[in-house]
Amino acid sequence: MVTGIGILCPVGRNVSSTWEALIAGKSGIDYITLFDPEPFATKFAGEVKGFEPTDYVNRKQARHMDRFVQLAVAASSQAVKQAGIQITPGSQDNIGVIIGSGFGGLLTLSQQIRILWERGADRVSPFLVPMLLADMASAQVSIVLGAKGPNLGTASACSSGSDAIGTAYEIIKRGDAQAMLAGSSEAAVTPIGIAAFNALRVLSTRNSQPRLASRPFDAERDGFVLSEGAAVLVLEDLSFAQRRGASILAEIIGYGISSDAYHVTQPTEDGEGAVRAMRMALNKAGLATTEIDYINAHGTSTPLNDKMETRAIKAVFGDTAHHIPISSTKSMMGHLLGGAGAVEAAICVMVIQHGIIPPTINLTHPDPECDLDYVPNIARQVRVTTALSNSFGFGGHNSVLVFRQYGEA
Repeated sequence: MVTGIGILCPVGRNVSSTWEALIAGKSGIDYITLFDPEPFATKFAGEVKGFEPTDYVNRKQARHMDRFVQLAVAASSQAVKQAGIQITPGSQDNIGVIIGSGFGGLLTLSQQIRILWERGADRVSPFLVPMLLADMASAQVSIVLGAKGPNLGTASACSSGSDAIGTAYEIIKRGDAQAMLAGSSEAAVTPIGIAAFNALRVLSTRNSQPRLASRPFDAERDGFVLSEGAAVLVLEDLSFAQRRGASILAEIIGYGISSDAYHVTQPTEDGEGAVRAMRMALNKAGLATTEIDYINAHGTSTPLNDKMETRAIKAVFGDTAHHIPISSTKSMMGHLLGGAGAVEAAICVMVIQHGIIPPTINLTHPDPECDLDYVPNIARQVRVTTALSNSFGFGGHNSVLVFRQYGEA
């Protein structure tokens, strides 16, 4: 059961502001302010503007956390507050944390490498290792909140968040915890992050129009927009949630994973691995293809991914594919890399709650090879009882989650 959500992303620093921006079709993409972008081919990104880590931890704690950890702690604190869950000496052994990240402390590592070369080895910070490790988001959340149950980080590129949530769901199902904080965080909007993805030629370079740059399924798309952010869900065993009178937002009912075993950065053209992950998630959820009301697409705005995902959805859903509303919220917030899966899972829960599907903005020149219903440009009011969230990552990782409105079984 999902009982709480925390989120910080380019369109909002909490659940309510994020949701309002999404249904309004508001873009959070703008010119980079975290560093001088002038030397780079891409000069824009999705930043979490106005974030203050000291709203959640004290200054000393914040100094010893990379930005991706700070974002994870903030999202976790929000989620716990919304869920109203008390982590006490009596409950803490049964409450765990899984938070994924594709890169971990990239900002800290970059800064310390510069110090190494400019100032010498003896000036490298003793906090480098505990700030850069990808599992430090889950570790620090555990320390800050006092959760002593299962604790780990997932690293599966852009699938990291979905895998964190799916793994947490299965931990609860097998009885190893009664509640889990699960999600992901990323803070790769750094000079080396932009330079690296520019070198791969996967970022949009639409520098004159940043807000129009992320355009999934559009014929004029030229790459994704790098973004940062975090989202965490509170997941609980039903009996645990009922005993404490929790408000249930939705339930997870399926999790599917697969590998392309094909290429380190490119998906297969037919999306065969994505097809298997979607089918596994549906089978484990016990759902027919006609029972999915909404798909939050991976929808990166890259030429290869969007065609592949369209083909994969058609392969799984057949004729039904043309009747399922699909949207890519990356059109508004860009690609949060390892943080994307958790943010998009949170959005699926909000769609089920509110019965409104966020649009795919900037879809003005439809690609003939991407011919499904992507809810172009304007949000749509639709009753949604089941939602599917796709995440596909470098290395051929495919992860799919299925959510359902509680009580609809």
